Amino acid sequence: MNRFAVLISPVILFGLMTSIPLSAQQPAKVGIIDSQRAFEQSEEGKKAAAQMQERDIKIKNELKKLDDSVRLLETRLGTAQLTMTQEALIALQSDLEKKRTERKRYEEDSTQDLARLRASLISKLQTEMLAIIKAMRKEKGYDLIMETTSIVDADPSFDVTDELIRRYNASKAGIPPLKK
Repeated sequence: MNRFAVLISPVILFGLMTSIPLSAQQPAKVGIIDSQRAFEQSEEGKKAAAQMQERDIKIKNELKKLDDSVRLLETRLGTAQLTMTQEALIALQSDLEKKRTERKRYEEDSTQDLARLRASLISKLQTEMLAIIKAMRKEKGYDLIMETTSIVDADPSFDVTDELIRRYNASKAGIPPLKK
């Protein structure tokens, strides 16, 4: 009876293997997205980068003006120290400390403001691109679309970033995307 069980086992195993649907034996269709490249090369990503750069330049210019004001007060304090009255000297030192504090606060506030702007713009881009990625996955029959940051090596043919960029740009321009 044990010998019969041993003989039947391969037959049962073969029957189970041949009854598995063919689709389960086919490899999964995978796509890869380089979101950093998509952000940098899409028209909206370029606009967002320009907006952040513009804000950064404005902040740096304002900081330069505040630095110049601080240096001017420091110079006045250094050169006029011997000729000023004690009250005028105290007032000038007070003005200098206020200007330094103003500069420090402006820098801190501006850094936080720029970080909020960056987060807001990236979040908007991610949300809009995610909708396109989901549509691409359904339309093209992908089982999985992954981000390149978690991939060590892959066949370049899996990369669908260019199609994402093309579709995203088309969606923002109000043009229906061409299907490849």
